[in-house]
Amino acid sequence: MERTASGQPTAKPSQQLISSDEGQLTQFPQQWVTITKQEEIELRYQASYYKALHTRSKNKIRDLEQENLLKDARIKDLQSRLFGKKSEKSKVAKSGKGNGTPKSNRSRGQQPGSQGHGRTQRSNLPIIDDEIDLSDDNKKCPSCGLPHRRNSALDETSNVVEVEVSAYTRRYNRPAYTRNPGCSCDDTPAIITAPPPPRLIPRSDYGISFWVEIILSKYCYGQPTNRHLQDLSDQGLPVSPGTVAGGLQRIALLFKPLLEVLRLKQMTESLFHNDETRWEVFVEIEGKVGTRWYLWVSQSKSVVFYCIDPSRSAAVPGAHFAGLHNGRVIIVCDRYSAYKKLARLTDNIFLAFCWVHVRRDFLEAGRAFPELEAWALNWKERIGQLYHFNKQRLEQWRSEFPLSEQSDAFNQHHQALNDTLQRMHDEATRIVNPDATDTKAGELAARKNGNKASKKLSTAQTKQKKVLTSLLNHWSGLILFVEQPEIPMDNNKAESSIRGPVTGRKNYYGSGSIWSAQLAAALFSIMQTLGLWGINRRSWLMCYLTACAQNGGQTPQNIDSFLPWLMDEEQRAELTRPCSAYPPIKPTKPVPINDSS
Repeated sequence: MERTASGQPTAKPSQQLISSDEGQLTQFPQQWVTITKQEEIELRYQASYYKALHTRSKNKIRDLEQENLLKDARIKDLQSRLFGKKSEKSKVAKSGKGNGTPKSNRSRGQQPGSQGHGRTQRSNLPIIDDEIDLSDDNKKCPSCGLPHRRNSALDETSNVVEVEVSAYTRRYNRPAYTRNPGCSCDDTPAIITAPPPPRLIPRSDYGISFWVEIILSKYCYGQPTNRHLQDLSDQGLPVSPGTVAGGLQRIALLFKPLLEVLRLKQMTESLFHNDETRWEVFVEIEGKVGTRWYLWVSQSKSVVFYCIDPSRSAAVPGAHFAGLHNGRVIIVCDRYSAYKKLARLTDNIFLAFCWVHVRRDFLEAGRAFPELEAWALNWKERIGQLYHFNKQRLEQWRSEFPLSEQSDAFNQHHQALNDTLQRMHDEATRIVNPDATDTKAGELAARKNGNKASKKLSTAQTKQKKVLTSLLNHWSGLILFVEQPEIPMDNNKAESSIRGPVTGRKNYYGSGSIWSAQLAAALFSIMQTLGLWGINRRSWLMCYLTACAQNGGQTPQNIDSFLPWLMDEEQRAELTRPCSAYPPIKPTKPVPINDSS
């Protein structure tokens, strides 16, 4: 705005102004308005203020659009898990575009014409002989009536496997004896008899085999107690749920010494597989909201140990591993932060992360973003190559020699494994930390694709970088298996161990009290540890609970004979065989017939 020396505005010729709606040129008379400096400052302030609001709104809209794209990808991934096919195959994999390998025409399962494994041998199954004979009318000729001649050399045998389960009452007859008339000993009662059968719970009507069935049904096979009791009722044995709950609460004390010994044994080992899952405990405790507790598992070479805790913090594994004996131990686990904190707080614990979880990251990204599908499947194939090279390497590995003294075949596969890992690391680093040329090329491509397409591409690239950043952040734990072949590439052992309790949780929803949750953790530990050693759980339970009953319903004073690593070969072989009969009752000291028991 121009002014004269007196301060009055000077007239300026009119000029063409452009209409903002259609971009057409329109003639407008130009009006000049005189304002004060204060008004100009206020107008400029308001313009700056509303311009800042506009910029902030644009940024907020951009962030919300980015968030919506991520949520859409998450929804697509969850829908694929819930409603999609239970397979990792996709259109790219089926067409062979993902890895360049044509689809195999080989059908699943055993191939026609291949040699089978033959009949399953059942040498431990008892045989009950029975006979199916001809009727009297069929033992003679229907025409002339002459009887057929018996020829035992031509007899035929047919085997049929049957399973008969029945509940019954075992009635023990205890013969009574009177004192000889010629006996005048004061310490000899007038009438004596054999002692009553040992009972696991004093004065209880239920024998040891009943409690073995209850324990195996719930804690080994995941069957709800009410469903098992309905089965017993159908066999003519009605049992109330309160009877079972009260009995298990008494029996729980018998397993506590075993659980402590299992933990002490595990602390002497150096390689562990850890995992955790939720476990409902329907008890209100002070300071905790809700009923969600957590079941933790730690599996080593000799022991599978469970503990249950209301917390999912690092304090739980920290308390478990407080008694380690070895100076350096490896924990194979997922990427949960509690294990990372445990490793930071201790100098002798190192984490080996699971490649299955890394593989899952790529597959989830490919399902959520179609732009990343081919890339995700390519990385899936690379991880499969790692497993292949490691498997070939382990076939040639001799654990008694160090890596420098292994065979040439081992070194060949070992080098292929290292080369594949190096290529994966280099590509992940290039994508996560691109140079200036790659960044500029990406920006030009985004502008060329348009606004909406560029936002989708930017979101997919963000997900891609997130997956690869996680890979690089955990790289040191992912490659521990390279220099230590005894370390597996995944945490499948812990995942498989916890699958049984998860099945039980789905059936009976957890535990109704703290003691029952602790009993579940104890029996999960004992049953799965026995499984590691190949011991028949039913046989072991019958022997252990019988020993407890013979000790007056208390834990035996010496439990060494029930620990798998302390058993001799003969005892372990005996407990490996199926439990075919009720254990015999050993004769004990006779008691007077008027004994209250």
